[in-house]
Amino acid sequence: MKSHLVTTAIAVAALLLGTGCSATGGRAAAEKSASAGGCTSTTMTVTMITHSAPGDDFWDLVRKGAEDAAKKDCIALEYQASPEGAEQANLVNAAVDKKVDGIAVTLSKPEQMSSAVKSAVKAGIPVTAINGGVDVWQGLGVQGFFGQEDKVAGQKTGEKLKADGAKKVLCILHEQGNVGNESRCAGVKQVMPTTENLYVTGTDIADVQTKVTAKLQQDKQIDTVLGLKAAVALTAVKSVKEAGSSARIATFDTNAELVKAIQDGSVAFAVDQQPYLQGYLALDALWLYKTNGNSIGGGTATLTGPAFVDKSNVDAIATYAAAGKR
Repeated sequence: MKSHLVTTAIAVAALLLGTGCSATGGRAAAEKSASAGGCTSTTMTVTMITHSAPGDDFWDLVRKGAEDAAKKDCIALEYQASPEGAEQANLVNAAVDKKVDGIAVTLSKPEQMSSAVKSAVKAGIPVTAINGGVDVWQGLGVQGFFGQEDKVAGQKTGEKLKADGAKKVLCILHEQGNVGNESRCAGVKQVMPTTENLYVTGTDIADVQTKVTAKLQQDKQIDTVLGLKAAVALTAVKSVKEAGSSARIATFDTNAELVKAIQDGSVAFAVDQQPYLQGYLALDALWLYKTNGNSIGGGTATLTGPAFVDKSNVDAIATYAAAGKR
């Protein structure tokens, strides 16, 4: 397992923290780091809690944005993750018990998270939300939301697919119970009623490939496969070949490998919600609130997407994707 070192500079002392890298990509689920960049002290301590599964490199982009904001703002950042809603709630409660200065969370499973988030707000800890929960964050007392409206993103994607000539779409759901994922596929289906959902285990690439291949072999009318994250779409490329299908592949979200797939034509396009920006803004908003009493968004969500990345514009972000920021 390849390890990385994160250097933290506080005054003249340096603390080296080891981080792991999963075999399928993605960084360790939990570690603490203070900001670098010449800070002589930290301005605040923030815990970020996401619903990332092990090896999900989408969340590396979110985390990189949060770390860059932490460096700029001299924030001590603790990143933690669990795909289970109940465990996420436990992590929020633990952060409240530690009396951190701010919490950034995802709300992909709001029923399990709402009580813990309300407890944090009641304790006087400002909370920002990212990525999941655009329909619920306001009712929880959260300072702001940074992400996309998933159903709208799904509708826009359906419109693009329809305009491109798609007749039947297979929408691959890689995480059951994730409200954002369900909303994306529902949005596509509103525009293209022939859309069919397929549930797979996103943490098991072999399961993804087997189920997508089988579905394409069974239903020859499917002419478009839509992933909800880059790793699933890249696996679908293999499934299309294995099934002898001519289906096009599109996806939500990008990474460096996915950008290359758009460049070489293996994937038609991606729907970009700028995860790096989500992580960055979530931290920066907490810092602005603590140091200057600012709030961002005026009580409405701050949207970071959707935007389409295809062959016409992919080269403009390729350098940033290679650097792990897009």
